[in-house]
Parts: sequence; structure tokens; C-alpha cells
Amino acid sequence: MGEQPIFSARAHVFQIDPATKRNWLPASKHAVTVSFFYDASRSVYRIISVGGTKAIINSTITPNMTFTKTSQKFGQWADSRANTVYGLGFSTEQQLQQFAEQFKEVKEAARLAREKSQERFELANPALNFAAPQELSEERHSPPLLAVNGPGEERLFRSKSAEVELTVEKERVKKMLSEGSMCEINLEAELFTLQDSNSKLVEALQEANSGVEQWKKQLAEYQEETDRLRDQVSELEAQLGHPAAGQAAREELSQSVEELEALLSAKDQEIHNLQSRKTDVGELEKEREEAVERLQDLERQNGDLEERVQSAEKTLASNQEEQNQAAGEVRRVIDVLDVKICDLNDLRQSLAKLIDK
Repeated sequence: MGEQPIFSARAHVFQIDPATKRNWLPASKHAVTVSFFYDASRSVYRIISVGGTKAIINSTITPNMTFTKTSQKFGQWADSRANTVYGLGFSTEQQLQQFAEQFKEVKEAARLAREKSQERFELANPALNFAAPQELSEERHSPPLLAVNGPGEERLFRSKSAEVELTVEKERVKKMLSEGSMCEINLEAELFTLQDSNSKLVEALQEANSGVEQWKKQLAEYQEETDRLRDQVSELEAQLGHPAAGQAAREELSQSVEELEALLSAKDQEIHNLQSRKTDVGELEKEREEAVERLQDLERQNGDLEERVQSAEKTLASNQEEQNQAAGEVRRVIDVLDVKICDLNDLRQSLAKLIDK
């Protein structure tokens, strides 16, 4: 394959939830390598990332794509062909900036490559460019006809409908070429995934072989130590009649036993350390999953709170309207009472006048 990596970075990969289009779903349990690839034979740029045995990112870069930095260490871009949005979380702001700059450069390179490819295609198929003179003639307000000289100074005229048919044929050929390129890209992605899986399997096999060789070496050392101890036991049995020699042999045997016990203690400590590291990794993974669950719960709670706030605002507006209506009613009642009081005062004055008379 002519595809070569031009830039790589490590990041946590996410994809947008297709159901909600709001939440992020982790595509990798830990940081993975995300690389820009360039296929010189097809002038195609892609972003590829492999997690385990599958490609979690296989995005062909087009000139209309945009990489957006949504925070200091997180960025995203939309891939209409894959019908998804990819998100990358970096460990530092500098790594995010480098990736964004590389994305911008590759996007511009993809635009230039597409323009060159279209120019080569049009030069290789001149019959598809008959519409060009028509466009020029329309700008000069000439009749929509294309004249072609033939034998005997005869002139043949192609109508505008023929040029439209040629334009449609040109678009159809471009579409066929685009669909063929997509199939080739998908096949290349599958081949890349298989090659990556094969390389990982080879590395794992080499590590296993090296581990087997190391255990074989340790087993041979233990066997030699066992043979030496057996020889010492045989010498002790032969020297049972010589107390001084037996005492020296026993001391040497005790020393060897102590050395073996110390070696076994060191091995046990190494095993214990490895088990504790494994436990720490498991706990960290569990804590990460719990943090993701808490984050999702907080997002759901945030949505509920937004709904409550909206409901409270509606209720407050309704209550405000009811209060305004009640205040108007109270004012009307007060006005009526004022009128009644005035009438009562007039009546009192009339009664007072009658009493005086």
C-alpha cells in the first residue's frame, strides 16, 4: 500500500450518541493512537485509530470538514459519510493545538488535491467540457448555439439541450468514480485493520516466546541448584563418621537453604507487587466507569432541572397574570365602594337637612 502516516497523537476517542445527539459515548477504554494517513496514489487523506482488533476511527478528510476545539483539551469534527461526530480528549492543551493545526493543513491539502484531480479528469475527458464555450457565449449575450466547422465549410449546430445532456453525463461519471473510490477506501480500511491486528498478534507471540525462554532459564537454574543440594546430602551421608566434616557440611547446607528461602521471599514479593498493580489498575478502571456514570446522571439531572425551570417560569408568568387580574378586580371594587360612600354621605347630608327642618 502507498499509504503512509504523516502525524500521530494519543487521545481518548469518543463518538456522539446516535439516539440523543447530545451525550458522548467512549469508543476506547484508554488513550489510543490517532494518526493522519496519506495515500499518494489516490491523493486521499484519512484519520485512522485502531482499538483492540477494530478501527474505531476511519474518517476520510474532505475540504468541507471543520475541527472545533470545544474546551482546552477536547476537540471534535463531524463526518457526514460515517454519519457520526468524533471527539478527542487530549492530556495537554499543546497536543490539542498540534492536532488542530495538522487537521487544518491536511484539510487544505485535500482541497488542493481534489482540484488537481478534477483538472486531470477534465483534461483526460475533453468531450465532457463542451459546455464551457456555451458559458462564455452566455456571458457575452450571444445565441445559445455551438458551431463546429466540418468538411466543405459546412456548419453543424449543437443545441443547448445537447450541452445539458453532456453536463449530466459528466456528473454521472464523477459520481461513479466517487462511489468506486469509497469502495476502495473501505477495503483499504479493512486491510489496515487486519494488518494492525496481525502485527499485534506477532508482538504478543514474541513476548510470550521471550517469557517462555526466561522461565526455561530459571527452571534450569533451579534444577542445577537441586542437583548441587543432592550432592551435598550425599556427601553428608558419606561423612556421618566424621563429626567435624559433617558440621561444616551442615552449616553449608543451612546457608544454602537460607539463600533459597531469601530467593523465594523475593519472588513472592514480586508476585505480590504485580498483583497489587493489577488491583490498582482494576480500581482505576472501576473509578473511571463510576465517574462516567456520575457524569451521565448529572447530565440527566441537568435536563430535569432545565425542564423544572421552564415549568416554573411558565407558572410564574401565569401567576403574574392572575395577580394582575386580581389587582384590577380589587381596584374596580374600591371604585364601586368609593361611589357607594359618596352616595352614603349625600344621603346623610339629606337626612341631616330633613332633621333640621
